[in-house]
Amino acid sequence: INAEYMGIFACFLPHINNKFKSSKMEDEYDVVVLGTGLKECILSGLMSVGGKKVLHIDRNSFYGGESASLNLEQLYEKFRDGQKPPAELGRTRDYCVDLIPKLIMACGNLVKMLLYTKVTRYLEFKSVAGSYVFHKDLKLHKVPASTGEATSSKLMGLFEKYRFKNLLVFCSQWDPEDIKTHEGMDINKVSTKTLFEKYSLDEATVQFAGHAMALHLDDSYLEKPARETVERIKLYTFSVQRYGNSPYIYPVWGLGGLPESFSRLCAVHGGVYMLNKPIKSIEFDENGKVNGVTDLEGKTAKCKQIICDPSYVLESHPNKVKKTGQIVRCICILSHPVDDTNGADSTQIIIPFHRLKNKRSDIYMCVVSYHHKVCANNKYVAVISTKKETNDEKSELEPALKLLGKIDEQFIWTSDYYEPTDDGTKDQLFVTSSYDATTHFESATEEVIRMYAEITGKPLDLSASIEEEKDENAE
Repeated sequence: INAEYMGIFACFLPHINNKFKSSKMEDEYDVVVLGTGLKECILSGLMSVGGKKVLHIDRNSFYGGESASLNLEQLYEKFRDGQKPPAELGRTRDYCVDLIPKLIMACGNLVKMLLYTKVTRYLEFKSVAGSYVFHKDLKLHKVPASTGEATSSKLMGLFEKYRFKNLLVFCSQWDPEDIKTHEGMDINKVSTKTLFEKYSLDEATVQFAGHAMALHLDDSYLEKPARETVERIKLYTFSVQRYGNSPYIYPVWGLGGLPESFSRLCAVHGGVYMLNKPIKSIEFDENGKVNGVTDLEGKTAKCKQIICDPSYVLESHPNKVKKTGQIVRCICILSHPVDDTNGADSTQIIIPFHRLKNKRSDIYMCVVSYHHKVCANNKYVAVISTKKETNDEKSELEPALKLLGKIDEQFIWTSDYYEPTDDGTKDQLFVTSSYDATTHFESATEEVIRMYAEITGKPLDLSASIEEEKDENAE
């Protein structure tokens, strides 16, 4: 089954399970998962592969939750009160716009999860054409991720290129087991700031290396041990080497296929799906641990553990989550590629906060196009996101909007960002966090790996090497 038919197939998963498994709400399960966002679907798939009996429920009639993919009519229904889309945007069925698009690091943990679970058989990917950063000269520049690109990049002067090249060589060759690659430094103790000072990198180079390559969210990493940053830069450069243009890949037909594919994985291993199933309450035993969920009809599914997104506990158990901020996002439909990206059909753009006035967080932009079958022919979709720091949504995004030129249509909205207040091990109610502003999956997959260990009591073994898979699904 290829990706084109995954959406159709996934809609029948609940019926297939209920027909052949004769499972029902009143049965007893090991794990109940509430919500079909990507993180919840990955965890349900991993639980079922591990032999757990899983019931996966969503109050909505579709997959994805807050990270769902919408066609053009659904976009206008959500953001324009059902207004009819203009004809010049093309056919509504040609659109599959991700509300929270995130690119996939080619050698990152999500790819390892896809390979480990064999979910790659349900999906098709294309490489992303480039990764760009907004520099101090107020222009976009491709992020260099190889020694060859470093020497030709316009981001740096001649001598700075040489110094940065030496840093890349160190990061790519560093091996924790080979002391010869350590250059006399213990990066488990030496700070990242000290590492950068060793190579005499200037401030602008530090900024794009830390934010556009190592993908740190703020500058606190500079005072922390350098190992994490070295490993992140190494991951970035190795991912670039995998496909050549950028470190990222993106699913054809958008991200909607990811939760559906992990859902199919769960179903194949005996998981039960119930869409359009609102939950009345989460039940606890006399010891304060979860023991089930009850629907609006009063039927209770018994279980030992519950995994859910924040929306399922906001009202019933507000002590389980805390609001730590807001994310402002904007979907823009274009008829042209972004300037200064060499006509790229897809790209990630990061504007470090150092380039912005009165801003303390980076602005992220994900651009995909008709080449990925997410919009009409010759159209592009750019989604901008950042932490909200003022009451003026549009002004928060203005530096990125200026980079886009003429915009055919745009949709702006703000969502609350929630984090769990505990790890869930005490009451066995495990809550995921909201999706952050980043345009990559690294922080989301780190959360999944951490939660898997907390839920099962053992680390997730992703030992399946990506090198074992042929590159049949990426171009």
